Amino acid sequence: MESDRRKIEETYLKAVDIGYSYRLAKKMEEFKSNPVLGYRTAGSKAEFDTGEFLKEEMKRIGLSDIHKDELCLDSWEFEKAIMRFTDRVGKEHEFQLGAYQTEFVTDGWKDYPLVYAGRGKEADYDGVDVTGCLVMVDINQRDEWWINYPVYQAHLKGAAAVIAVQDNGYGEINSEALNAQDIAGPKDAPAFSMSRKDAEILKAALKEKPRITVQFDAKSVVKENMPSYNVWGTIPGRSEDMILLSGHYDSYFDGFQDDNCAIALMFGIARTLLEIGYKPEKTVVFCCMAAEEWGIENSKYDWSTGAWQQVFKVRPEWQGKVIADLNFELPAYAHNPWDAVRSTYEYEDFLTEFVKTFPVDAKKVYSEGLRVQCPIETWSDDFSVAISGIPSMVNEFSSAEFMETHYHSQFDNDEYYNADVFRFHHELYGLLVMAFDRVRVAPVNIGRTLQALQESVRPVTGREDREAICILLERTAEAKKIADEVYRKVKEINGVKNADAACCIHKGGQESHTEANERNAALQKQLLYLFRKCQDYFVRLNWHDEVLFPHEAAQSNLRHIGDAIRSLESKDMTAALDALYLVDNNQYAFQFDDEVYHYFTEYVLNQDRDRLQWGAGRIVHHVDLAKEVKSLQRKIRNGGQDAREELEALRKMEEEQLACFDDDIRYMTQAVDTLTAGLKTAKEVLDF
Repeated sequence: MESDRRKIEETYLKAVDIGYSYRLAKKMEEFKSNPVLGYRTAGSKAEFDTGEFLKEEMKRIGLSDIHKDELCLDSWEFEKAIMRFTDRVGKEHEFQLGAYQTEFVTDGWKDYPLVYAGRGKEADYDGVDVTGCLVMVDINQRDEWWINYPVYQAHLKGAAAVIAVQDNGYGEINSEALNAQDIAGPKDAPAFSMSRKDAEILKAALKEKPRITVQFDAKSVVKENMPSYNVWGTIPGRSEDMILLSGHYDSYFDGFQDDNCAIALMFGIARTLLEIGYKPEKTVVFCCMAAEEWGIENSKYDWSTGAWQQVFKVRPEWQGKVIADLNFELPAYAHNPWDAVRSTYEYEDFLTEFVKTFPVDAKKVYSEGLRVQCPIETWSDDFSVAISGIPSMVNEFSSAEFMETHYHSQFDNDEYYNADVFRFHHELYGLLVMAFDRVRVAPVNIGRTLQALQESVRPVTGREDREAICILLERTAEAKKIADEVYRKVKEINGVKNADAACCIHKGGQESHTEANERNAALQKQLLYLFRKCQDYFVRLNWHDEVLFPHEAAQSNLRHIGDAIRSLESKDMTAALDALYLVDNNQYAFQFDDEVYHYFTEYVLNQDRDRLQWGAGRIVHHVDLAKEVKSLQRKIRNGGQDAREELEALRKMEEEQLACFDDDIRYMTQAVDTLTAGLKTAKEVLDF
């Protein structure tokens, strides 16, 4: 059996053809909404045509049971955005602009006044009337604030649209780089992107006079409740279990890495498996997801729409059947000197063992080798899939320089294609599919999640409910013992070499193949149920979309509020503000007016769950410091020293956050108790 496994793996590795995958990635560039810049966006004709092409390609390479699942989402079609300007010596300039997912149609060339508003903060509009103007602002979305804040600020001031110029953060590769990100705001607050090089020409003219006239011709259309499609096909297996491979086919610009190469990688794996005649035990599903970059208007969680709808609305029956989702993003570029599979906690152990035995030397491509990282992040579709109850993973892509330089710009092209990396990922994930196909029971390790929970509890003030914390840690330790015992048995079941041996692990006795299969199916069902419960109970987000345990938001806030209190007690208002900047989303209260700050707070706390998608219920608490921030800023400007009012307010907030923390600890104790009962059920299945 082991020799058969090695033989099929060797056959697969020899058959990989990245030339096919590269050509497929390039072919996808032909479908575009903007003839100059590309763009294949949610619900657009270009996205639809790409889906049709991919459906036909699935048929051509021999996939079975091909589907186009219809979604209902908000569509965006960006056809053009061109600006003309004649400088003071009569030279005519024409600029191609990128765009964000907002509504702006000029119906031909139209004159607009253009003004410059610095970084687009509230203070940048003092004494400036921008009514009906195009407002140019500099922005660093990675290090400062997201695009929706200065855009909505300009909208409230009466601007016609914002022209955003990337000032580091993204698009750093070249002064001609444009950028696109999800807007996370309303469609009637329009925004476009301009390169630094083009912006310098306009800024030079604006130094001579504060308002110049430009011509603008743009068509950017957002429509609500429109169709889009996820396209998928299968290599049928013998059991009802499924393995899912996924990537998204919408894109900004040409999207060579993000995500043409991911779709091409998926097709390359499928084609190779089919060509070598691989007969899977589990059905292998290859799903091209629509609307990953954006798909719902005026939501903080406006990306991964296609994936979220697929697993929660269109195919909820996949929950409990799919044992793993292998999601792909930007897979043909070496983002770091090391490579990693980023996974949910529950699959870290299985993947670590797989990496140890992977027969290809990763160091030939990555000097520091291959590793496993967890937990997953919200940057890609695997998060939406995971919270539905399907254990997921993605090739690591988000931690490297590429995100600051090429990502979401017209420089995401095949000039930065790395054939060795692309081949390595075909090899790695093709063999990983086979590894998941071999398991008799989904290798879910709840103990790893419980370990992460234990490590995350770090009291800050010394006034937290110590008894509640001790109870949580004790109960978690007890649950982890059972989880470790169950996972050891799962490894034993999955580690046996043949079906006959698999029937002999039950208390040293003999059981039939049917009995073994029934036991394994019942165990897997229970483990996937527990996996889903871990996502429901423990996966929360902070205001920066980072994944954390429920208590960690209050725990972090206590640290920063405590720092601010101590600073005010020492009469250091500036240090206090530095600390308050780190509390929840209060950094936005520093630079934008209250209406902007509260608009983007309330649309998270008080909006329909379907519009929040994968973010619904993931943020539990919020500390609103807008009043205190503005007050301290005024006092610093005016030379004030008395901060007793703010100090009293912060002490009250600290007590409120302490209560939230203690509540979260008690909540998690109840969750751990429920998991313990579920783990005992899994153990009973094994002991039956």
